[in-house]
Amino acid sequence: MNRFSRSYACAALLSVSSTAAFAHATLAVREAQPNESYRGVVQITHGCNGQPTNRVSVTIPEGVVGAKPMAKPGWQIATETGPYARAYPYYHGDIREGVKTITWTGGSLPDDQVDEFTFLARVTDAFAPGSTVYFPIEQDCTSGTYRWSEIPAAGQDAHALKSPAPAVTIVAAAHSMAAAPAVKTGDLKIETPWMRATPGGATVAGGYVRITNTGTEPDRLTGASIPLAGSGSIHSMTMDGTVMKMAAVTGGLVIKPGETVELKPGGLHLMFEDLKASPKVGDAIVGTLTFERAGTVPVTFAVAPIGALKPGAAAAAPAAEGHQHH
Repeated sequence: MNRFSRSYACAALLSVSSTAAFAHATLAVREAQPNESYRGVVQITHGCNGQPTNRVSVTIPEGVVGAKPMAKPGWQIATETGPYARAYPYYHGDIREGVKTITWTGGSLPDDQVDEFTFLARVTDAFAPGSTVYFPIEQDCTSGTYRWSEIPAAGQDAHALKSPAPAVTIVAAAHSMAAAPAVKTGDLKIETPWMRATPGGATVAGGYVRITNTGTEPDRLTGASIPLAGSGSIHSMTMDGTVMKMAAVTGGLVIKPGETVELKPGGLHLMFEDLKASPKVGDAIVGTLTFERAGTVPVTFAVAPIGALKPGAAAAAPAAEGHQHH
């Protein structure tokens, strides 16, 4: 079993035929922290008895708030909203209602291909470390359906269920990686360059950094590079209603005098493409940031776990032994 398989495979689904047991719907990131953002990546690895998938829907459980889907070319997105059981603290005050289900339709995912359907949300303090959160998933095909919606009773082994809902384990906040000294070049202060590890076979990786302009003239971040990648660029994530969109930042990213710009998951970030090898947790990868005024600045990217939302955050949980990605 390769590294990708160990990280992303998951077990069991509702059988609608004698071959249904070979299909899987999984969540790639299987750990989250209370009062932190969560990046949900629904992976569909099979169709229904050879038929292509044309609908995927995920239910957002109570206690997970502010859910927003990412746009997916060729698919339409619909959301259902409703009140929460109680108010939850959110970025700008309490939140009392939000998205309860996200559904992607209109595309066609062949049986012999895999794809991902992504959303962002926030896990609240309704969940203590050690608890488990379940995200029921529905998959419809041209002919046939699967439902991963069973939630184990207290003390019940989820592996005993025919169609268990994918689960996320809530973990305590991890200790942050030791912060490297800030890099100072001219009027710029560059802090905490880091990136996420990637599974074997991945072709892109995200990079993040905090940049402060202490001078009186603006500067512009125009590019980034690491030896493992063929190219590096700056990307943004924006919301169009309830749909998240990602796009390259053309012309570079301006850092105004006195301004601090933080590139982080879910917002502005570096995108390293055409990976020649996979960044691994604990690696220190020497690279560069290129600025219009400050020039090319050497930096070292610390590598955090797959799916980490900040340096030192928890990794995605490994799949159960005996189950593999096909």
